[in-house]
Amino acid sequence: MVENFTNLFYNTIMELLAPAGDKDKLIMAVEYGADAVYLASTRFGLRTFAGNFDLDSLKWAVDYAHKNGVKVYITVNIIPHESDLEDLPQYISYLDSINVDALICADLGVISMVRRIAPNMSIHVSTQANITNSEAAKVFINLGVKRLILAREMTLDEIKRLRKNIPEDIELEAFAHGAMCISYSGRCLLSNFFTGRDANRGACVQACRWEYAIREINKEQEYPIEEDSHGTYILNSKDLCMIEYLDKLRDVGVNSIKIEGRMKTEYYVANIVNAYRHALNYLDSHKEYNLPDEIRNEVYKSSHRDYSCGFYFGNPKETLDTSLPESEYDFVAIVLEDTENGLTKVEMRNRFSANSSLELLSKTKNNVIIKVEKIIDLEGNELSECKIPKQQVYIESNLELKKYEILRRKK
Repeated sequence: MVENFTNLFYNTIMELLAPAGDKDKLIMAVEYGADAVYLASTRFGLRTFAGNFDLDSLKWAVDYAHKNGVKVYITVNIIPHESDLEDLPQYISYLDSINVDALICADLGVISMVRRIAPNMSIHVSTQANITNSEAAKVFINLGVKRLILAREMTLDEIKRLRKNIPEDIELEAFAHGAMCISYSGRCLLSNFFTGRDANRGACVQACRWEYAIREINKEQEYPIEEDSHGTYILNSKDLCMIEYLDKLRDVGVNSIKIEGRMKTEYYVANIVNAYRHALNYLDSHKEYNLPDEIRNEVYKSSHRDYSCGFYFGNPKETLDTSLPESEYDFVAIVLEDTENGLTKVEMRNRFSANSSLELLSKTKNNVIIKVEKIIDLEGNELSECKIPKQQVYIESNLELKKYEILRRKK
C-alpha cells in the first residue's frame, strides 16, 4: 500500500500546472493539488470554446488561487492579426493590476508589448512558439522571458541538451498529459481552411479528429485510406500520458509539468490533477520511481484516447482506428457540503439510485467504495433514484464525505 498522501502534499520539486477552463474547473484544480493553473479571458487565448473568464471573474480567479497558495498564468498566446492589437495594451495593464503571476505568450510583438506595458511581469513563452533548440531559446531569453514551454515534438534527450545550453535560472515547462495536436506544436490551418475558424486565434474545431477518405479526382466514389469497421482517422493522435516517467522529465531538467485540458470536464481536471499530485509526491519521497498501480490506474478513470508518450522517446505512432475517447468510469455526483448529521449534500451528474455502490475520488483516500443508503430531495422527500441533471439532493451513506469530493461509478 502507498503511504497516506495527506502528509506528502505540496513537497514536489517539479511544479504541477493544471488547466482551469472556468470557475468550477479552477476550484477542482486547486482542491486536488495543483501548484499553478493556467487560464484565459474570453479573448486572446487559444481556447475560446472553453468557459473562460470575464475581467471581473479573472480577478476573482487570481484572488482565489493566491489565497490557496496557487499561482495563476494567463494565456495571451494567440497569433494576433492587426485588429487584435487595439485592445491588447489595456488588457495587459489590467492583468498586471490584478497581480497575475505570469503571461503565456507566443508572438514576438505581444512579448514586446508586455515588456513595454508591464515591465515587471513574468513571461512564459508558449508552446506555439515552437522552441526545439537552445538558439531559439536564447532569442526569447534575451527578451527577458522567465520560462520556456517546450514544443511537444522534443525528445527527452533533446530537452537535456537544451537545458545544458541555457542559464540555470530559466525554467522549462513540458506537457505531461492530455490531447496531442497533429500540427507542429498546435500551429494548425485545418480548422481555418474547413470552417473559417482560426485555430491560432483560439477557435479550433479539432478537424484532425474527423474521419477522412480519398477519391480519384475524376470519380465521385470515395475510398477510406485504411478501411475497417470504424472508418479511418489518419490525422488523429493519441493522448499523451507521462505519469510513469515523471522521473525522466525531472532528470532532464524540466521544472514544470503541464496537464492539457481547459475544455475537459471538472471531473477530468479533478481526477487527472489528483493522479499527478500523488505521482509527484511519490517521486519526491522515494529513491526509486516504481509507481504503484493504484496511482497509475487513476488516469484510466477519465475520458481519454489511447495513451502514448508522445515524442519523448522518439516518434509516436498514429491512431488509425477511432477518434472517439473512452472512459472506464462515469462521473456521478460532486459533494457540495461536508457531511453533517449523517447527511451529505451532492449535485448529480449521472443518475444513481438508493443502494448504489459508488467509488470515491478524494485527495486523501484511494479506492474507497461508499454505499448510498438513502436519497432525500431538498424538500425532505425520500427518492428511490436521482435522475434529474444537476439535481441537488442529500444522501445518507456509510462514510462521512468532504466538500468537492467526487462520486463515480465503474461502467
